[in-house]
Amino acid sequence: MSASDIPEVRRQMARLAADGIDVVRVTYPDLLGTDRARDVLLEELPRACEHGLAFCRAVYHTTPQGDVVPVAGGLDAGLPDISVRPDLDTLVKLPWEPGVATCLGEVIDPATGSPAPESPRDLLRAVLARCAEHGLRPVVGPELEYYLCEPEPGPEREPGTGPASGWRRYAGDSGVVYTAGLRADPDNHLLRTLRHVRDLNIGVLSGNHEFDGGQFEINLVHSEALSAADRAFRFKAAIKELARREGRLATFMAKPFNDAGGSGFHLHLSCEDAEGRNLFDDASGPYGLSSTARHAVAGVVAHAPALAALLNPTINSYKRFGPDTLAPWLIDWGLDNRSAMVRIPPERGSGARLELRLGDASANPYLAVAGTAATALLGVLAGEEPPAPLKGYGYDTSRSALLPTTLTEALDALEADTALAEVLGKDFVSSFLSYKRNEVERFRRHVTDWEFTEYAYHL
Repeated sequence: MSASDIPEVRRQMARLAADGIDVVRVTYPDLLGTDRARDVLLEELPRACEHGLAFCRAVYHTTPQGDVVPVAGGLDAGLPDISVRPDLDTLVKLPWEPGVATCLGEVIDPATGSPAPESPRDLLRAVLARCAEHGLRPVVGPELEYYLCEPEPGPEREPGTGPASGWRRYAGDSGVVYTAGLRADPDNHLLRTLRHVRDLNIGVLSGNHEFDGGQFEINLVHSEALSAADRAFRFKAAIKELARREGRLATFMAKPFNDAGGSGFHLHLSCEDAEGRNLFDDASGPYGLSSTARHAVAGVVAHAPALAALLNPTINSYKRFGPDTLAPWLIDWGLDNRSAMVRIPPERGSGARLELRLGDASANPYLAVAGTAATALLGVLAGEEPPAPLKGYGYDTSRSALLPTTLTEALDALEADTALAEVLGKDFVSSFLSYKRNEVERFRRHVTDWEFTEYAYHL
């Protein structure tokens, strides 16, 4: 921050103080898309803006259990710092926490003065810059599902040991699909949550009880891709925080329960030109789609195995897939067909777009949007047509290739996809692969509840 910026910071401080704010929470995403943060006293905001907030770079290499994975630039480099500077353009009051405002942080590598290599937000910026070079401005609409859980009555169980680890689905009645009100939500969780996230100014549209008991979906408006990822990131953090305030657990895990479906993270994608015209619409083109749209679909289809590593980034992710799940299982696309991996909704004109149904709710919004935009760009550059669209109900392996069935297969596909790695950045892909392969190895060595139940008594 230069000296010329200080008066603007002071103006922001005066506005916040007048609104009763005395703390600013500065947040940024790690590789998982989890929010990392620090609370800054309002009077210290100029110092934070000028010098940044020091964090250990290994925060990007830390597992959900708190272990540091040996990724290049972390342990091997002596655990150096990153510097996080408040982005005051993203300031907003936290509706549920008196006296607190929050903003996103810009992550800098102090050694180079450039964005930190693993910063998901900066990865997306780099991909969008590549799109802009070719006259494409991606527009994204996120759709996210989650499960709300409440404490299981009875003796306390060790946390983190699976679906029976002390949590059960909230309001687990079946058959209340796509509803709202007390029948599916007896404590009015959805109404309270909708109002809070509305006041967070992240573009919330609507919400409803989803397919399975205790599952909800809240929709966000479409916008320029970076804004959409920012809002999805803040949305996920808000939902988890609001559930904690109620003594509950909101989880975006892909498939937390054996007897219920998974939670998706669908992305609606279109592209605009510099004048804001939808480049996917063409009334005279096949299916009412422009060549740009068809090439984008072809790119997503061609790079789908590698894309799965970013949109389905956990071991659990691949338990969401399968026939008759309404989650993708095969690499295909279709016209208004929800059994396809890529669905083309019926709207045309300014509403022409594709819906990528591949992602699950555990995906990092920045990586999900970056990967989708990158594969669409690669398709446009290749200029190839997609295969024939799926007709009828999908899940027929004689018609379409199978998506990766494990995280290992998806990581192998990402490593082999040199074209996608070039757009995403080889250093980022290398770090991501190292981090995720460590996850696979730790799971391979871990004795699960299923194994004990299956074998211990009989063998």
